Amino acid sequence: MEALLPVLWGYPIPSVLVCALLFRVVDQFLQRLPVPKVVQQDKFYAWRWRNLSVSMVHSLLTGTWAVTCVVVWPETLQDLHLYHTPLSYLLVCVSTGYFVQDACDIIYTGHARSSWEFLLHHVLVLSCFLYAICSQLYVAGAVVALFVEVNSVTLHLRLLLKLAGAQSTPLYQINKVVNIITYVIFRLFTQFYLTWYILSNYASLDNAGFFLICMIVMNIMMSIYLYRLIRADFFTRRKSSITQNGTHNNNLKKFLTD
Repeated sequence: MEALLPVLWGYPIPSVLVCALLFRVVDQFLQRLPVPKVVQQDKFYAWRWRNLSVSMVHSLLTGTWAVTCVVVWPETLQDLHLYHTPLSYLLVCVSTGYFVQDACDIIYTGHARSSWEFLLHHVLVLSCFLYAICSQLYVAGAVVALFVEVNSVTLHLRLLLKLAGAQSTPLYQINKVVNIITYVIFRLFTQFYLTWYILSNYASLDNAGFFLICMIVMNIMMSIYLYRLIRADFFTRRKSSITQNGTHNNNLKKFLTD
């Protein structure tokens, strides 16, 4: 790993592009796996299933990786500005590659308009992560930010189950509760900690204003999405997005953002 670090430091953008290509390979592999029949019947749902599956791989990998980095090197939490290890730097490169690949996939497949929230999220993340790997600053902050991927696992599972029309299954009912818990612990607490760190050390941080703006926007987005999750899963009765004959209602495609 120590030998790899000078390569990553010397060629950060090519390293990110290589990671993006690797996630593209994962995407091609996942296309060979079987999917539910109800998903196969609609091109949008078929693409969304594939896109979410790649996202699930990224979340499982980077969420576990980020938590491991902090457990092994607790200094990560104490110095979000300057501290990093070879493994944490590689983690940020890998995750940045995924966001590049996913943004390109959304745009290339023509789903930019319906997925504008995801693109806005990706732009914010990419701007912060690319700054981190190119400047070698805030790498620890990026690692802590990837704690949100622990919650992304349950978020993605939730949407995959909805795609398959499995909202009434015990797995969905259990996952929706776990999803809210991990959302608060790994997403909201993480974002608020990052915001608190920037505010507490504002005078001594590089480009603190830029990162603070990004955090505020992300905090607003995540708070709104938490409200939408609670409303959708606990306080409303939605008609199924799958008709009785196994097809999708076209006017309910927006349900994947709820």
